[in-house]
Amino acid sequence: MHVTSQDPLVNRIHRWFDGIVLITVLLVASLPGNTFAQSLRGSAASMDRQNQVARQHDFTFIETPDRVRFFVSQGWLVRITSNSDFRLDNEVSFPYARAEVDLFIRRLSSQYRRACGEQLVVTSLTRPKTRQPRNASSRSVHPTGMALDLRYPNQSCRNWLEPVLSDLERAGVLEATRERRPVHYHVAVFPEQYAAYVQNLRSGEAPRVADGQVYTVRSGDSLWTIARRYGTTVNNLRSLNRLNGSRINVGQDLHITESSDSREAPGLAEQLAAYTVRSGDSLWTIARRHGTTVRDLRNVNDLNGSRIFIGQVLDVPVDN
Repeated sequence: MHVTSQDPLVNRIHRWFDGIVLITVLLVASLPGNTFAQSLRGSAASMDRQNQVARQHDFTFIETPDRVRFFVSQGWLVRITSNSDFRLDNEVSFPYARAEVDLFIRRLSSQYRRACGEQLVVTSLTRPKTRQPRNASSRSVHPTGMALDLRYPNQSCRNWLEPVLSDLERAGVLEATRERRPVHYHVAVFPEQYAAYVQNLRSGEAPRVADGQVYTVRSGDSLWTIARRYGTTVNNLRSLNRLNGSRINVGQDLHITESSDSREAPGLAEQLAAYTVRSGDSLWTIARRHGTTVRDLRNVNDLNGSRIFIGQVLDVPVDN
C-alpha cells in the first residue's frame, strides 16, 4: 500500500512496484518446492484410487443408520473404542469402521502419543450417505467404513504426523488429504494392503523383489525409505546404481535386489531402536550416546539437515 502522490510519474512508479511485488508473491507460492502446496493436498486421482479400492473390496456404500447397525451386527464393522493413545471426538455419531481402520488407528495413535505427548483425536468414522455433511463429496468413501478424519493438531505434532501419513501413502496402503473446511486430515485406509503391510512389519519381512527389478523414484522418496521398503540397504542401492551420494531424482529408475549380505543379516527393523528427542539433544549428542554417526542418523530418518525437535521419535542404528 502507498500514499497517493500529486505527481503522476511517482504514482506510475508506485503502481509498477506494487505489480512486481504481487507477481513475485504468486511465483513463490507456485514454486515446486513449496511444501505446503505439495503435501497431502488431495486430487481427483486420489479420490479415484479410494473408490477403486472400495470396489476391489466389494464394499457397500451404506445408506442409512439402520444399515450401519446391521453391518455391525454382521461383524463387517467393528466398534472403535478410545484408549490412552486416542479418543473419539463428541461429533462421532457412528463409532464404527472396518477392522483394518481400527488397527491403523491403534498403531498410529500409539506412535503419535510417544512422539507428541498427547492423544490423537478422531473426528469422524463411518458416515451413512444420509448423514453426510453438506460439503462432503458425492464420491466420499466414509459410507464404506474404510475412512476416518483426524483433528488438525499443533505445529510440532503436525511435523511428525504429516511425514508419516505421506510415507504410508507412498507405500500404497492409504490415501491422506489435508482438508480445509474445516481443517482436518481425511484418511482412507486400504484394508488388504494395510493389513499385508503390518504383517510384513511384524514378521520382519520386506516385499519380495525379482533380480533386476526396477523402481521409479517418486516425490518424497529417499534411498533410505526405498531400502527400508524393499529390505535392502542404502549402500547396496548405491552400489547397484553406481551412485556416489544419496541424491536421487523423481522419475529416476533404480535397480532393486537383495544382496547376500542383506539376506544373511538380521531384519532391518531389528537393527534400529526408537529414541525420543529430549531437551538439549542434538544429532551429534544422540549419535555419540548410541555409538553411531550423525550421517547415519540423517540417512535412517530421512533428514536433510540437523534440525530435530523435542518429542520427535528417531530411529537409531544399534549393534546386534
